[in-house]
Amino acid sequence: MGRAFEYRKAAKMKRWAGMAKAFTKVGREINIAIREGGADPDYNPRLRLAINNAKAVNMPKANVDAAIKRATDKDMSAYEEVTFEGYGPHGIAIFIEATSDNNNRTVASIRHAFSKYGGAMGTTGSVDFMFNRRGQFIVKQEDLAGKDVEELELELIDSGLDRIETDEDETSFYTSFEDFAGFGPELEKLGINVSKAELVRLPTHTKKLSDEEVEEVYVLIEKLEEDDDVASVFHTLDDSEEGV
Repeated sequence: MGRAFEYRKAAKMKRWAGMAKAFTKVGREINIAIREGGADPDYNPRLRLAINNAKAVNMPKANVDAAIKRATDKDMSAYEEVTFEGYGPHGIAIFIEATSDNNNRTVASIRHAFSKYGGAMGTTGSVDFMFNRRGQFIVKQEDLAGKDVEELELELIDSGLDRIETDEDETSFYTSFEDFAGFGPELEKLGINVSKAELVRLPTHTKKLSDEEVEEVYVLIEKLEEDDDVASVFHTLDDSEEGV
């Protein structure tokens, strides 16, 4: 009974920590979006996407409003988008996107994680060429009910659609980096509700490892993701279940 209670308590704490991390990430997205394009989502596509992402992680409206207010406060320290590159264990390339108000702190933290968990922090451009930057719009399958995906593909090609990937629960629409900002409104015109939209970095190739080696890589990735400044971690590890 005691162990079960402790397990549930630990699971709840982990969920809360994950929620706090998601809220922090969205808050910084809102901050950067407002600094770049103003506080009116009707005229700021990036802010509109950030607000939509807030809904996707169940961020309360009061928290969203507070984040917008903080972002428009002239006294608030401005966050900057920064990136880091390096290699994890077994030659896995890793690209990190972060938002920071203290770059020295963030650099030290990232370098420490690489060093402690079997990786090596690289210089700018050392692994960037191994990734393609794409826009990703995730739509839940129930929000596509009654729509033909092949027809949607034809309709959206002129709007910058790169490709569509579908699984049991979601469909992802990918665009080029340049078409990212304008693609969301095109989906809105078609009555498609986007559950999440973000810029991602897709590896041009991946590397397969043994189960034991995969665990070593994930230890580093998890430690990087735990950093409050880190927004996203991309890698070239092939973590599919087939062919191991």
